[in-house]
Amino acid sequence: MARRSFIRGTGSYLPTKVLTNDDLSKMVDTSHEWIVERTGIHQRHIAAEGEMTSDIATAAARDALAAAGLTPADLDLIVLGTTTPDQTFPATATAVQAKLGMTGGAAFDVQAVCSGFLFALSTADSMLKQGLFNTAVVIGAETFTRLLDWSDRGTCVLFGDGGGAVVLQAEEWDGAEDEGVITHHIRTDGTKSDLLYVDGGVSSTGTIGHVRMEGNRVFRHAVANISAAIQAVLDDTGLTIEDIDWFVPHQANKRILDAVAKKMNIHEDKVIITVDQHANTSAASIPLALNHAVRTGRAKKGDLILSEAMGGGFSWGASLFRL
Repeated sequence: MARRSFIRGTGSYLPTKVLTNDDLSKMVDTSHEWIVERTGIHQRHIAAEGEMTSDIATAAARDALAAAGLTPADLDLIVLGTTTPDQTFPATATAVQAKLGMTGGAAFDVQAVCSGFLFALSTADSMLKQGLFNTAVVIGAETFTRLLDWSDRGTCVLFGDGGGAVVLQAEEWDGAEDEGVITHHIRTDGTKSDLLYVDGGVSSTGTIGHVRMEGNRVFRHAVANISAAIQAVLDDTGLTIEDIDWFVPHQANKRILDAVAKKMNIHEDKVIITVDQHANTSAASIPLALNHAVRTGRAKKGDLILSEAMGGGFSWGASLFRL
């Protein structure tokens, strides 16, 4: 009998501080109207001084565990998608492990920028299916605003901080093919890294650096790559867009969300949008949006969910699962 992993709970955490577009207009040459027209973003959350990625990730994990009716003692795996670790090493997931009081199992980070949650989800799903672990919390968490050049209006208006998580459990399964976590399609293309990157790092400059992006070129690649990943998932399962109950995309930019939905014929009523309130939270954006859909009663048990993302690297992918 095969093993299949199932989502048992979702959770999230957002820092208390909110930075509105009007606040940003006092810091850089921009306006609320300019930002909304180009991105759909109205505000973003900013981590407090001393608030680290591990704090955000731990809060999101606790929320997801509570929703699943589980405790840290039930966990044997943590996979954290993040681009903004507390330290160069050890992995921030191990700090989450310690803060949760989880004493066994394993914890590690996955770095695929905005695609990080999908890469983490596919990794944990594979490990659970192999029987290496039984219960995992998969987290996307970022303090991404600490990578921003606040004088660059092309990037500083786009991002925010936050975290989201899901609890996965594996069980022996001989049921329908479209139950639980169904399939993933993940890809990278390192030849395009100069279009979206951070101009610093341990090995290159010894500094943290800032986000740099060629927005128009990233937009074109995002729409094409995301659409291809979605189609690959559909081809792999034999399902169609009409079978999907909810489209929970990476919340990069509303223009990208609209363009992908139009290209793939996804009805706007099926698209979960939180970018207006959270901005782009990188690896955190999909689990934040998913938890929002669940907690507001839109996405319900049994619903078929399609998620996608693209980030620096380039990295991109899509995942299909049933709640």
